Amino acid sequence: MNPIPTAAGATGSFSRRTPRLHWTAARLALGTASALGISRFAYGLLLPAMRTDLHWSLAQAGALTTANSVGYLLGAAFTGVAALQWRPTATFRLGMLLTAGALAATAVSGTYLALLTARAAAGVGGALVFVAGGVIASRSAAAARSPAPITIYFSGAGLGIAVSGAWLPSLVTHAPHYWPMAWTGLAVCALTATVVSWTAARVDEPELHSATGRRQIRRLWRTAVAYLLFAGGYIAYVTFLSAALTDEHTPVWQVSTLWVLLGISAMTAPRLWNPLIGAWPPARVLTTVLALLAAASALALASSSYVVLAVSVLAYGATFMTVPAAVTATIRGATHPEDWAPTLAALTTVFAAGQTIGPWAAGTIADHTSADATLVWAAALCAAAALVAATQRP
Repeated sequence: MNPIPTAAGATGSFSRRTPRLHWTAARLALGTASALGISRFAYGLLLPAMRTDLHWSLAQAGALTTANSVGYLLGAAFTGVAALQWRPTATFRLGMLLTAGALAATAVSGTYLALLTARAAAGVGGALVFVAGGVIASRSAAAARSPAPITIYFSGAGLGIAVSGAWLPSLVTHAPHYWPMAWTGLAVCALTATVVSWTAARVDEPELHSATGRRQIRRLWRTAVAYLLFAGGYIAYVTFLSAALTDEHTPVWQVSTLWVLLGISAMTAPRLWNPLIGAWPPARVLTTVLALLAAASALALASSSYVVLAVSVLAYGATFMTVPAAVTATIRGATHPEDWAPTLAALTTVFAAGQTIGPWAAGTIADHTSADATLVWAAALCAAAALVAATQRP
């Protein structure tokens, strides 16, 4: 219904606007850098230190990610309602401010309830940013006649991961009680991202109100199921990877460089996937990416060799944030523009539900087996998601 044309179709004024739109998308990508790369995924780097200092089990550690996902679930549901009244610009900015504030609150107290509340608030902010930014990026993709703004936006999570991985492990490994300082530093990074992305959240054309928009889920139910399984699986990899490496007594420099590689790989993913998202049906892209994710998760189980782990995180980074991009492209191609926000909010709610269950379930299983069970969980659910996505009709 609304296919994304390839960049080759952009001529005249569109081709002249494309570099500016891509630069705007890059600044908008600081939204996913903050809401996902810093607020959500950096917790995996701090988890070993917080477990040591606060004497947590893996199930307790996973529950913090679950609390973040519950907040994400509530935020996604709220965004679906807000889309009827608010513009995406206001929603995006509110989410950025809430995310930065929640990260600062995480550093205030070591009380378990306080940390659960702060992580839930960060989840709410992350959902507002994720959905509103996705809608803005979709409109930029329409203006640029290219899927690039969408993939650039979601690849921003890689920047947050790379920045976090460069300094967090060395800070907290030898001094676990420094984790509040780490959260303070992450809050500063998130606030900086808020300032730089503030004007990028504007759209050139008048923003569409969604008062008449509807959630178009029935025709996308296979995509929704695949998204649910992916959400429950992928989050276990990024949440517990550092814990698994710590259990294997992996040197700090290896943990740090592996996370930086994960982030850099996610940042470069658009160059790999843009041509395919523009040329292939979104269902084929989604199936391919999910299958590669399952293989990358399984590869981390094959050996504790640094080379093998590096290949695993490179493959994982190049694919995991392409899943939301492919789902957003699917929504854009299957629904009317006024339906983009409510439909994306609905699928983000499904995504959040998977993220809510996944970390707690994986952590509970790992407590009775080993930390490697979290990687088995990630590989199994991503493989199941690929099978479901393969049945989605164009």
